[in-house]
Amino acid sequence: MNLILMGPPGAGKGTQAELIKASYPVPHISTGDMFRDAVQEGTELGLKAKSYMDKGQLVPDEVTIGIVEERLAQPDCKEGFLLDGFPRTTAQAEALDEVMSKQQRRIEAAINISVPEEVLIQRTTGRVSCTRCKSVYHVVFNPPQQSGICDKCGGELIQRSDDEEETARKRLQVYQQQTSPLLDYYEEHGILHNIDGNRDAMQVFADIQEVLASIGKSQ
Repeated sequence: MNLILMGPPGAGKGTQAELIKASYPVPHISTGDMFRDAVQEGTELGLKAKSYMDKGQLVPDEVTIGIVEERLAQPDCKEGFLLDGFPRTTAQAEALDEVMSKQQRRIEAAINISVPEEVLIQRTTGRVSCTRCKSVYHVVFNPPQQSGICDKCGGELIQRSDDEEETARKRLQVYQQQTSPLLDYYEEHGILHNIDGNRDAMQVFADIQEVLASIGKSQ
């Protein structure tokens, strides 16, 4: 199964990616992981990406696409993959389709986890993380036993600057502007599956499993 997982910050993509990875024999591939691996391995494209990242600049599409192509050609992707964080634009989606065509494969499902904006804001602004062991809590949904103190190591819990409400709303606005055309693209290709993410994680996963079962039947 060749899958794309989509959803705004706070939609629960990370949780669903872990559940999919645990239940299906496909690697979970995030853009950040791909870049880090390519840089660490010292590939030509990895070094190109590093030169932009070191300057705080966005990595150009042609470099990103090349890294994606190299990663999807690796043996562990033979039975499929779960792409997270890519593509982000229709231009990248078109380039990904070209990559897949070269490998005589295709994207079979784009799974979009949708959650109302106010719920996303509540989820993201309530997150706090440990300064020492990086464990993440939520003041409403997963509070620590003692306010401001990590259960695991006793470290101080703080809110990340990008989880403050004003920043979170800006991130959501950028995401919606960027992703709306991408959702249309996959809708037109008949592979978009919108999943209601405003529920218990296992209920969301059950719906995703139904989508994946339908893919298996159509093969």
